[in-house]
Order: sequence, then structure tokens, then C-alpha cells
Amino acid sequence: MIALLIRDLRLALRAGGGFGLGLAFFLLVAVLVPLGVGPESATLAKIAPGILWVGALLACLLSLDRIFALDYEDGSLDLLATAPIPLEGVVAVKAAAHWIVTGLPLTLISPLLALLLNLPPAGYGWLLASLALGTPALSVIGTFGAALTVGLKRGGLLLSLLVLPLYVPTLVFGAEAVRRGAEGMSVATPLLLLAGITAGVAALLPFASAAAVRINLR
Repeated sequence: MIALLIRDLRLALRAGGGFGLGLAFFLLVAVLVPLGVGPESATLAKIAPGILWVGALLACLLSLDRIFALDYEDGSLDLLATAPIPLEGVVAVKAAAHWIVTGLPLTLISPLLALLLNLPPAGYGWLLASLALGTPALSVIGTFGAALTVGLKRGGLLLSLLVLPLYVPTLVFGAEAVRRGAEGMSVATPLLLLAGITAGVAALLPFASAAAVRINLR
């Protein structure tokens, strides 16, 4: 499993479309929003939690169609499906690789981009915490969507339509945690719900994703 994780990380970095593209998109969102809504500090501070979370969500969405695409094209996915290792484990490793390449860098750079949106200093720690808890769920859900559309030509749009509604609870509770933290309110409830979503999808969706991959390879 570790060898597969290292292989997927190398492929993701070598093929592009993950690390650099996601960070560039996140940066563009943080730069363009103040230009669009105006430079008023109060307005930016109010919308910053939602904008940062939407930007991170869409940045994660950009590279989802590549999770299984390269393996499907060169036949590696068939070998992985028939290998003596559980396909559910393979799917979990691919979700972890996607998070390391996409979700983790977005989480680490988010405080710098929060400066551009005038997020109150009290919200920085909670922004990091909410993204650290929520972005793994985005990768796992996205892997499920990629498994459903593997092998489809131009399946990127369908993948987005499938995945975006499933992202809504994570987006809502993540942005709410940052908003409450920035305003000095208790963040226990949204963070616990965010952690519950991540734990739930991590426990259940690898099995659904593996089943979808098996069906699409038949």
C-alpha cells in the first residue's frame, strides 16, 4: 500500500493538474473576489469564510477526473482490480494521494490567502482546523465520483454534477466553523459535524467506490 501511495504521488506530480493547478485556482479566487465585491474590509471579513471554503472545494474538484484516468488508460487499473490486495484499500490509497497533493497544500496556504480577504485573526486557526478536517472528505467523496465515471469520455462535467451536491454538507459546516471562530463563538458543533462527515465517508465510501470500479471494468 505504501508503494502504491508513493507511485500515485509521483504520477500526480509528474502529470500535473493537481498540486500547482489547485493552488493557482485557490489564489485566483482569493485575488478576484476583492476586485469583484470591492475593497471594503467589513464586507470582505463577512464573506471570507464562505469564499475560502468555496475556493478550496472547487480547487479540489479540478483534479478529480485524474484519480483513475491514468491507471485506466494504461491498463494498470485492471491489474490493481485483480491484484491480491483489496480494491477498497487501493481506492483509499488513491483518495489519500489526492488529499496529500491537493487538500493538504490548500490547507497550509489558506492563512496567507485569508489575509487577502481580511479574515479576522481569530479565524485563522479555525480555518486551518476546518480545512484539515474537511478536505479529506472532499477527496474521498471525489474518489467515489471518479469511480462512478471512470472510462467515460468527457466525464468531467458529469463528475462535477455528481460530486457537488455531496460536497454541500462539508462546505456548510466548514464555513460555519470559520465564521464562528472569527466572531469568537463556540465552534464545537460544526467541527464535530465536520469530523463526523469525514469519518463516515472514509469508512463507507471506499467500499462503494471499489464496487463502482468493478462494475465499470466489466
